Amino acid sequence: MSQVTYTIDPAHSTAGFKVRHLMVANVRGEFSGVTGTVVHDAENPANSSIQATIDARTVHTRDEQRDAHLKSADFLDVEKYPTITFVSTKVQKVGQGEGKVTGNLTLHGVTKEVVLDVEGPAPEVKDPWGNTKSGASASTKIKRSDFGLVWNAALETGGVLVGEEVQITLEVELLRK
Repeated sequence: MSQVTYTIDPAHSTAGFKVRHLMVANVRGEFSGVTGTVVHDAENPANSSIQATIDARTVHTRDEQRDAHLKSADFLDVEKYPTITFVSTKVQKVGQGEGKVTGNLTLHGVTKEVVLDVEGPAPEVKDPWGNTKSGASASTKIKRSDFGLVWNAALETGGVLVGEEVQITLEVELLRK
């Protein structure tokens, strides 16, 4: 059996995002509370699966006021929707060390299919404490409005305060079970 099961190490994993601000620059942020399980089958990638949960309350953009607004009902509404989840439905290898993972992303109480472009998993290594580790990176783009995240403000010069497209990047360190 070529399946290997890993847990996502929350201390060494992040979910980042980037969105246009004032139509002139990008604002970046991240969530630090990433947990979950990855089952990797190198011989038959279709037998692989990913389940991940992000603690929406951990959003951090280096600005406390903005973070509070993102946690509010205008955006993530973390009181009502404290987690963001992803569950894979299809895993494909597309090249050496590259794959596509299709799955259901649930954000703000709305579930939509997304496709992650994945680099990895990296070859396994032993950490100084004897644990077997691997890692992977993934990215995708979503439209905020598809998930009911529609708050915005019109600008005097035309355009809007917050962009519609959100670029998402994931960096995960995996601990072999």
